[in-house]
Amino acid sequence: MTYRIAIAGFQHETNTFAPTRATLDLFIKGEGWPPLTEGKAIFDVFGPMNIPIGGFIHAAKPKQWELHPIVWAAAAPSSYVSTEAFEYVAKKILDGIAALKGRIDGVYLDLHGAMVTEAHEDGEGELLRRVRALVGPDMPIGVSLDLHANVTPEMVQFSDVLIGYRTYPHLDMAVTGARVLHHMEKLLTGERKRQAKALRQLPFLIPLTAQCTFIEPCKSLYQQMGDMEHSAAYPGLSSMSFSPGFHPADIYHSGPSVIAYADTQAIADKAADDFTRAITEREAEFKLNLLSPVDAIEQARKLILAGASKSIVLADVQDNPGTGATSDTTGLLAALISEHVPDATLGLLYDPEVALLAHQAGEGAEIEVAVGGKLLNVEGARPYRNRFKVAKLGDGKFLCTGPFYKGTTMALGPMARLQCNGVDLVLASARVQAADKEMYRHLSIEPGKRQIVGVKSTVHFRGDFTDIAHDILNVESPGAFIERAETLPYKKLRKGMKLSPKGRQHPG
Repeated sequence: MTYRIAIAGFQHETNTFAPTRATLDLFIKGEGWPPLTEGKAIFDVFGPMNIPIGGFIHAAKPKQWELHPIVWAAAAPSSYVSTEAFEYVAKKILDGIAALKGRIDGVYLDLHGAMVTEAHEDGEGELLRRVRALVGPDMPIGVSLDLHANVTPEMVQFSDVLIGYRTYPHLDMAVTGARVLHHMEKLLTGERKRQAKALRQLPFLIPLTAQCTFIEPCKSLYQQMGDMEHSAAYPGLSSMSFSPGFHPADIYHSGPSVIAYADTQAIADKAADDFTRAITEREAEFKLNLLSPVDAIEQARKLILAGASKSIVLADVQDNPGTGATSDTTGLLAALISEHVPDATLGLLYDPEVALLAHQAGEGAEIEVAVGGKLLNVEGARPYRNRFKVAKLGDGKFLCTGPFYKGTTMALGPMARLQCNGVDLVLASARVQAADKEMYRHLSIEPGKRQIVGVKSTVHFRGDFTDIAHDILNVESPGAFIERAETLPYKKLRKGMKLSPKGRQHPG
């Protein structure tokens, strides 16, 4: 049977401690993701991409479902989403669904799950509340969520199924969209009745670097969760999701969660309780492992002297624009240059002004400039002045080939490769995390041939850089994303929430 589904997407990961807000113009531009896209253009733009709505579209083709695309919009992680931006995109979604009323059988939304707006702590919960009020209590609403969602009771209440990614780096975004379609199909055919839901919120915050599914404990926890869905011990259990959460969001419901859907409330509760217990038992394994820039460089040198045959990757985790940071802090850059590190590269540093100066000067020129440090006024993040050679220029347009951004055509504006004291700095005119080797290759740098590769990314870079890495070292350099949650000035976090695994509690 052909089903008619309205589809839309609205994505933002909100770091309430970040210095800049997500205004409407940033959603219109897209900032590293495609710009705001409407109507049938969604099929062409997102169909080939590793993104949930693309996976939903691809999975619907052999079934010959009638999809009605409305709008998809995203902005790079930052502080609060402006009221203007939220209301603009939400209205497009709601107006699109209203125009289809009586002609659709369900709604699919590609959401993040950690959106905080100027007016709403729970952006997704508010959007879903409005959609549910519009379509009524019986129409199936399926939602894909990012692994870092801060899941709220309202998000669960106003949807029929929430399904989150299971990989970090997020290599299964399209797969997740397809999983939502298959779940909705069983609701639409009547094979699966409206199910019981169970939400459990864990009482401690988890650092992002400890959420990586390439390493323990998340590696085996996600495997265990998948096994539970097929276990005879949980008859009627159809879907489970575990979100470790996005801790730099000062909201009541910030933190990890488990969601279970089953034919009976007893099974949903049992599955959610059992898996929550499994996570809690491994609480101490969610460890922070951060090095200062100088200590990371020293460790990299030791590994190189010991005969490392591959690159040493230094992750500038706190200046990752994928977590709301500015991507323009200079702590790691200054250390690499001052420590006389040869054969190193660092990217991507956001500085459109200096990139333009490099283009005006031309390849081969030498320019004395102050790079970076223009968006975050803290020690170690201020502009870094030195004399650089303009080694290579690029227009910032290229196709990503790594598993995270695969299929995405980047448009990063004027880019430049600046050289100083053995270090190649990759400048960009748009903020996007360094999670694809093509960002370096665009300026004739082959990352796997460099002894030290610096990336302004927290975990996503592992999808495309693990194969060239002898070792990966997490660097604690100044940035707008603070990995140590216990140092953040929370005001709204719920009482008793531990600010780190086995850490002190928030007074509430």
